Amino acid sequence: MRRRDFIRIAALAALTPAMLAGADGARADGVDVNAILRDPAAPTFGNPQGDVTIVAFLDYNCPYCKKSAPDLARVVKEDGRIRLVYKDWPVITEASVYGAQLALAATYQGRYETVHNALMAIPGRRIDEQTMLNAVAASGVDLDRLMADLKANIADIGGLLKRNAAQANSLGLSGTPTYLVGPLFASTLDYASFKRAVAEARRRQAAGE
Repeated sequence: MRRRDFIRIAALAALTPAMLAGADGARADGVDVNAILRDPAAPTFGNPQGDVTIVAFLDYNCPYCKKSAPDLARVVKEDGRIRLVYKDWPVITEASVYGAQLALAATYQGRYETVHNALMAIPGRRIDEQTMLNAVAASGVDLDRLMADLKANIADIGGLLKRNAAQANSLGLSGTPTYLVGPLFASTLDYASFKRAVAEARRRQAAGE
């Protein structure tokens, strides 16, 4: 069944705009909102003081993630007031786990986005581990350091992936991609839909809805 772009305005009533704006320690029915928004190990980009946070749950074997990735990056760059949090959530294949591990290992040399973009740029679905590794090697990162960092920090990387999965489950997410845009939940989006979602998030946050 083909997925369509949509915004689920009333996705989870228990999560208020104040919570999703980042209230410290906020919880709702077992959902640790602060952990979702503020995990210090989660790769975070955009404006650290942004008035809207987008949390992106993604898998490197997800074609819809790949399709929306350039538009998400464009919106964050052009807007200038968005804080972007990546949640690697490898749920499609075993190779998805490997891709997430490679991307997160790149954070130790400050190159998460480089590896993330390289993996998202691989066409198709069910990409195997070797193809992922080849794309990462061609991205310009220090591959030897990346592999050493992966080996040295595999427990921490695995812990982050487990937290991401637990957070996705606590939110009742069913697959990738899923984006939390301020107080809204959204699935596959294009550039115009991201812009509408951000504008609606700002409107709702201002109104306290």
